Amino acid sequence: MSKRYYRVLTIAGSDSGGGAGIQADLKTFSALGCYGMSVITSLTAQNTKEVTAIHAVPPSFVREQMEAVFSDIGVDAVKIGMLYSDELIETVTEQLKSHQAKNIVLDPVMVAKSGDRLLKDDKTVEAMKKHLMPLATVITPNLPEASTFLNRSIQSPDDMQHAARELAQYGSKSILIKGGHLDEQDSSDLLFITTEERFVVLKGERIATRNNHGTGCTFSSAIASFLAKELPLEESVKLAKEYITEALREGAEYEIGDGHGPVHHFYRTWPES
Repeated sequence: MSKRYYRVLTIAGSDSGGGAGIQADLKTFSALGCYGMSVITSLTAQNTKEVTAIHAVPPSFVREQMEAVFSDIGVDAVKIGMLYSDELIETVTEQLKSHQAKNIVLDPVMVAKSGDRLLKDDKTVEAMKKHLMPLATVITPNLPEASTFLNRSIQSPDDMQHAARELAQYGSKSILIKGGHLDEQDSSDLLFITTEERFVVLKGERIATRNNHGTGCTFSSAIASFLAKELPLEESVKLAKEYITEALREGAEYEIGDGHGPVHHFYRTWPES
């Protein structure tokens, strides 16, 4: 009897330092028992300290990558990360619709951990609202990203609730606003399930570590992994929250580079060193 993989596709940028982007996504898929595939949207020259260059992949070649994966292997869930331009967003949207993609997790990557901007211009943000949000099962902005979408500062749990309701108007089935940037003792996130008009607070321990590069990529990829396994959205988000919390904790004592190091994606399987 043949076996079947849980197939997850990441559509994102490449991080030459290995901590975020395509590299973090594929590590997460593997760590959680899924078969990972990739569509590279841009190449970045970066390390733990900074992004020194971005080379955008032509939209036509992104289309070819997506067509190759969907037409042969098939996809159970999609994670979307860095999309550099509005033209690229339109191409990705066209392919997702053409192949009737499901379980879409949109992580609106706008700024790297180093503070470097990862979008071409403001038109890219508007294109994301118009084209991709209506297709998303869940979008996962952090507070600066949610603030950029809504053109105002979001600084409190109450602000997060209002922001989630506003972001839901763009069509996503659910909104997950990550609270890691709040000035709070814990690190709680807020899930708004739009079809049920219901909020779910995901409590989380705030881990003291500089190794937090790729946290958002890893969290969103974990959600996509659990959705690929046909788990309900709320359960997928809760399990992903547990995974990223432990990956942060287990990676805190490692030393790599001089800036923000990665989380420990394989803490469940690597022997202690």
